[in-house]
Amino acid sequence: MVRIRVLVVDDHRIFAESLAAALAAEPDVDVSAAGSGPAAQRCLERAAAEGRRFDVLLVDADLGAAAAPGTAGTQAAPGTPAAPGAQAAPGTPAGAGAVLPVPGQRAPGAQAPPPDGIALVAGVRTAHPRVRTVVLAERDDPRRAALALQAGACGWVAKDCSLSRLLAVIRGVLREETHLAPALLTGVLRELTAARKHRTDSERLVESLTPREHEVLRCMVAGLGRKDVAARLFLSPHTVRTHMQNVLGKLGVHSTLAAVALARRAGVRPAELAGDVVERSGQLA
Repeated sequence: MVRIRVLVVDDHRIFAESLAAALAAEPDVDVSAAGSGPAAQRCLERAAAEGRRFDVLLVDADLGAAAAPGTAGTQAAPGTPAAPGAQAAPGTPAGAGAVLPVPGQRAPGAQAPPPDGIALVAGVRTAHPRVRTVVLAERDDPRRAALALQAGACGWVAKDCSLSRLLAVIRGVLREETHLAPALLTGVLRELTAARKHRTDSERLVESLTPREHEVLRCMVAGLGRKDVAARLFLSPHTVRTHMQNVLGKLGVHSTLAAVALARRAGVRPAELAGDVVERSGQLA
């Protein structure tokens, strides 16, 4: 019998243990549980290193929403027993470790916020592409469901669905199926279509930039300030200021943050801050 290895990621302990226990009653399902994004990442990495990778990740859409700022999830109370048939996340307690990166900028030295469920989906897709992820949500939300699919999720399922429905989804995503509630389909398609239109519009605006302006924009996406951009591109701060103003004007925005958001929608990658050689020739000026 081929066994399915499932990892439940939810910072509500009662729900996570109850779900793990219910899934573990199936003869072909092995279950582990993690209480935070970092704990889930450690669990996935250890399992992969030991040659027993997980097949499906069940992720709370609101993972970390109840955690205080600067925390990485909830930690189990000492002495609380694990769910029957389920394994605790291997390694350290749920609150330890570094969090996965979340898109966006923050002040130097600021602590990264804990990842939500959708951010965790994106991180897992990059680090563990063979793992199928399903988002568990308390409510239907077409916008967030569309974001989850774009991040790499294979399904968006209500938390109050039946166990048989959830098992069908788990087995379905392993057959490369995508699962959404029928009531969500129209809204999700609308959101995906709108996102594609915004991306196309953003790409068209970015294409209007000169090569040097594009390089300046990549530096902006990487979070570099005017002086750092000047030092990196061997330009004067005044010249960089002119390029930045031109970038904002061509993109039709009024702030660096808005320019960075548009650039991300267009797929502009941040400038690499190490090992990246910058052209000094006049071709980019």
